[in-house]
Parts: sequence; C-alpha cells; structure tokens
Amino acid sequence: MSRPIRTLLFSTLYPSVARPTHGVFVETRLRELLKTGKVETRVVAPVPWFPSRAERFGDWARMAATPAYEERDGVKIWHPRYLLPPKVGMTVAPLTLALGARATVSRLLREGFDFDLIDAHYYYPDGVAAAMLAGWFKKPFVITARGTDLNLIPCYPLPRRMIQWAAAQAAGSIGVCSALLDVLREMGADDSRLHVMRNGVDLQRFSPRSQSECRARLGLPIQGRLLVSVGHLVERKGHHLVIEALDHLPDASLVIVGDGEERARLHEAAALPGRQGRVLFAGAQPNTALSEWYSAADALVLASSREGWANVLLESMACGTPVVATRIWGTPEVVAAPEAGELVDRRDAQSIAQAVQRLFERSPDRAAVRRYAENFGWEPTSQAQVDLFSRISGAAA
Repeated sequence: MSRPIRTLLFSTLYPSVARPTHGVFVETRLRELLKTGKVETRVVAPVPWFPSRAERFGDWARMAATPAYEERDGVKIWHPRYLLPPKVGMTVAPLTLALGARATVSRLLREGFDFDLIDAHYYYPDGVAAAMLAGWFKKPFVITARGTDLNLIPCYPLPRRMIQWAAAQAAGSIGVCSALLDVLREMGADDSRLHVMRNGVDLQRFSPRSQSECRARLGLPIQGRLLVSVGHLVERKGHHLVIEALDHLPDASLVIVGDGEERARLHEAAALPGRQGRVLFAGAQPNTALSEWYSAADALVLASSREGWANVLLESMACGTPVVATRIWGTPEVVAAPEAGELVDRRDAQSIAQAVQRLFERSPDRAAVRRYAENFGWEPTSQAQVDLFSRISGAAA
C-alpha cells in the first residue's frame, strides 16, 4: 500500500489518565508497532458506564472518571460508555460493548478515518464485540488472545460458543503464546488463520541498574536476599503463596508491587509470626518505575495460576534479575533456559521456596540473564503484525 495501513484498535484493555496502568501491555505493543511508520491507528477503548466518581467505589469510580477522549503519546483515544448490568453482564457484554462503540466508530468513518481493519485485543467480550462491529461496518478484523480470555472464559458454554463464532469470522487470530492458540484449535478454528506473536520487552526502559543504588533509593535493605512479586493483588497472581514461601526462606525478604482486592488479606498474612517486617507493600507503580524494583531484587517470583504471556518475567530478566514462575500456559515459552530462572511444577509455598533456593544456589550471572532477555525485542512481533495487516487489508481491497 502506498499509504500506511489504517487500523482501529478496539479493546477495553487500554490505559487512560484515570487508570494509567490498565492494559498497559496493549498500549506497549501498539507503541512499538507505530515505530515502524507503516501503520496509522485510532483507539476505541470502551469503559463500563458507572454513575459515581466517589472514591469509595474504587475502580468503578476511576472508570467513571475516564475522559470521553484523550491523547497519549500522540495516539488519539476514545472511551465510549457501554452498559454492564449486574448478574447478566458477562452474557450481554459483547452486544452492549459493540452497541456502545458503534456511534464512535461511525463518526470516525464520517470524519475520514476509513480504517482497513479492526485490531481487537482480548477474545471475550472484546473480540466478539469487534466481530459484530466488523459485520456492521463491512471491515475485516483480527483478535489477539492474551490469557484468561481463552484459558478461563471458554469454560462457560455461551461465551465459548460466541468465541467460536468470532474465531470463524476473524481474518486472523493472534496468540501471545502457542498454548492459547491450542485452545482455539481444539475449538475448531482454522489453523491457517492462527498466528503466534509473542509480547516483546522494551530493552531501553528495562535495563540493568546498580542493585545497591536501587535498594538505597527505594529504602530497601542493602544486605540480604530480596524477592519481588509484581502484579494485581488478586488470588490468581499468587502473592499469598510467595508470602507463605518466606516460612521456608528465613534469610529472604519480599517486596510486593501492585494493588487490588486482596490487599487486606495479604497484609494479614504478612503480619503472622515469623513474617513481620519481612514484607514490604510498595503499592501500584507506573510501568516506567518498575525497572528499579526489578534491579533491586535477587529474583522475581510469579506464582500465578493462569497467565498468557507474563510481561513481568521479561521485564525482570531485561533488568538482569532471574525469575521463579509456575509452569503454566505460556510461561515455559518465556523461561526456556537455565539463565532465565526456575519453573515450579506445583503451585504451593514449599515448591516455590525450593525453586527459589535452587536459583540462589545456581546464582545465574545477571549479565547472562540480560543477554537472554535481549532475544525478546519487539522488532519481530511488530514486523509480523505489519505483514499480517498488509495481507488482510490488501485482500479486503
């Protein structure tokens, strides 16, 4: 094409001024794609309607505070509202999401942004809604699967059927790891339209720094083993298991970076005898600040029950910090060499502690850990997207 490929990125997973860390992995992939100069994009990132911005409503209040339109790093983003009623929200979300975004998409077309395809992220409900929009506006679309959209939601019969329908309509389905696409294959998706495009890591943003200097700046103990666990404070991230693992690691301390619904429970667990003073809660941190926390640690521990492609693993390794992670879904594709770290077969505190001890006994060279992460730059994924989008838009034309 003589002009850039025009894409409409559609997803509820996209940061905003009100929720700057929400869906940052989608924004990161787009940012890297735009660096190629071969793609022009507008973002439609719908937000559930909520009537109050009162702080007591937590994340719902932040959704209500999301502006209808904003720009981030030169990218134009619209946040139309859609209804997410209680009890039946999961079932009706694809339709209400598509209806809520329809007027915005129509306006973009009227104002001259005649996009070539819809680039949707997260299979359900976002991908199913994108399939509806694509049908209404006669555009091809692709859907990127990212984790729980395919390793959990298809357990529910109706969403499973809608995912199958959307996969059959899509010009392409992208998985951030092979394990996610295996789910679509089992559901009957056309293998020729399935593409693995792993997430990369920003090797400039995440780079090794002096461990002692980072600890000093962050107010962490200069001496002793230090673990870090990064992610939303929800059960599936396994922060509680990392806290319990401290019972088997008497010389280690732990920093937990993140915020969420399990905060009170985790504080209670950290206050039990033998753990007092050994767990620091750093709260949610912007992605730009995480490099110091990774660099300060001796190991990142990710005890998740479900992940697609966990970005925190590559971010930590890019800082020279090896990882310990549960052997689930795409994680073995990330932690695929001894210098990367250790995989845990059983998701319990004792197994996590044993893996940490094995890692400390080996003490991988931090420079080697960094070299391993350098194999995961964004360039191959960005080029793969350009190639796929070019074929789809060319076929549509």
